[in-house]
Amino acid sequence: MIRLFKIRIWFFIAAFELALGLANAQDRQQNVPGQFDYYVLSLSWSPSFCETATGNARHRQCGPRPYSFVVHGLWPQYERGFPASCQVPPPRLDRRIVSSMLDLMPAPGLVFHEWDEHGTCSGLQPREYFDLVRKARAQIKIPPQYDKPTMPLRVTPAQVIDAFISNNKGLTTTDITIDCDRTRLREVRICFNRDLEFRSCSRGTRGSCRTETLIMPPVRGRRMF
Repeated sequence: MIRLFKIRIWFFIAAFELALGLANAQDRQQNVPGQFDYYVLSLSWSPSFCETATGNARHRQCGPRPYSFVVHGLWPQYERGFPASCQVPPPRLDRRIVSSMLDLMPAPGLVFHEWDEHGTCSGLQPREYFDLVRKARAQIKIPPQYDKPTMPLRVTPAQVIDAFISNNKGLTTTDITIDCDRTRLREVRICFNRDLEFRSCSRGTRGSCRTETLIMPPVRGRRMF
């Protein structure tokens, strides 16, 4: 009986040490530039942002230009969780790169933030990373009904997902997820592998919006020619 008890104790200790070793090995992989599983392209519905935003970001993004979907970011992801701020301090971001991205990401502060928090985890140089952001965005066709609506739209998350799937060949329901607050659509998030092919979002990324019916506020300002 004593011998059996000792064997069980030894087995428990060995299993605990193995689990601890695996956890420590996994921890060493956290926030290492270039070590991640896939990307999430986050497209923000700008009119929803402008209803709640304050400060410089609001001043830049919520003026006369009628933004609809804008790029929030291209985020490296793990199958469970995500890396963040992988280089501290981050490599300096050239302002010429910032200026070149303002058609997709309409606030300099957003471009700087996305590089510091997410771009540094890509393992890419700044120009390479933002070229990849542009390439990912170019692969997505915005459904025409969401181009520049002048009246509020009432939608369900399923309708938004279906609209994107209908306009993007190869995109499936597991590759896209919706983010919202209690009343408004905030973001559409699309998952890509590292070669920018559609892939399933991991479970922790899916199903973040639980609201049955959402409002998409109309675009702001006037059309610029």
